[in-house]
Amino acid sequence: MEILLRDQVGIEHRFTSTPKRIVSLVPSQTELLYELGLEANIVGITKFCVHPAHLKATKKIVGGTKKLHVERVASLEPDIIIANKEENTLEIVESLQRIAPVWVTDIATIEDNLKMISDFGQLFSVRTEARKWIDKIEFAHANFKKFMSGRPSHRVAYFIWKNPHMVAGGGTFINEMLKLNHFVNIYEERERYPEIIIQKMRIQGDPEIVLLSSEPYPFKDEDAFELGRFTHHAKTIFVDGEMFSWYGSRLVKAFDYFKVLQMRLGVA
Repeated sequence: MEILLRDQVGIEHRFTSTPKRIVSLVPSQTELLYELGLEANIVGITKFCVHPAHLKATKKIVGGTKKLHVERVASLEPDIIIANKEENTLEIVESLQRIAPVWVTDIATIEDNLKMISDFGQLFSVRTEARKWIDKIEFAHANFKKFMSGRPSHRVAYFIWKNPHMVAGGGTFINEMLKLNHFVNIYEERERYPEIIIQKMRIQGDPEIVLLSSEPYPFKDEDAFELGRFTHHAKTIFVDGEMFSWYGSRLVKAFDYFKVLQMRLGVA
């Protein structure tokens, strides 16, 4: 039986049997593979694949998402390598294509996320589990939209890095999550993750709320104080970066987290 599928960057893949040995280079996708019942098939992960926690003790660590040990991946003899357009560089993907097929995802919307789950269902012959997770996400999404109905919007800036200061811009999954929360991203017109000059925040949109992500940079109280100085008394909130940037099965937990966040912000 031949499996013919196209990944999310348009690359066509042919398999004569279901891929069994998987190397995952994306933390959120590692979590999804686990939730789809594929733990036994995962042979390699990155050092950032922290959910579920026990995988770091039972699977081979092949490096990080940007710096990889290609020879370690090769030693695992994978049938497929799961990568992501944003998380992994083109150079990494091309170097790994000599080892095994590299399936590349590209996630900027909830629809992209559901397509990825459906693709994994076909690719790894776990269609029933994939359908269950799609149903869970669609139900949680609809429920959250009802929760947010009639709630006001707020201008926000979502920071991911310091020195230089970087924010989430348009075309990102984070921006999609912000919109679901009725947060108007003042940097949405800038693509991906632009560097910004914090002294110009007022003239560039003057956010009412500054969100400081828990990852990839560990912001501290002094960072919140510094950023607050360049706004008109914006509320500065530390948020769980995984809930805004991890796709896959994590989205079900994210919707519950967002409800709590809305309560914290006093806009419930």
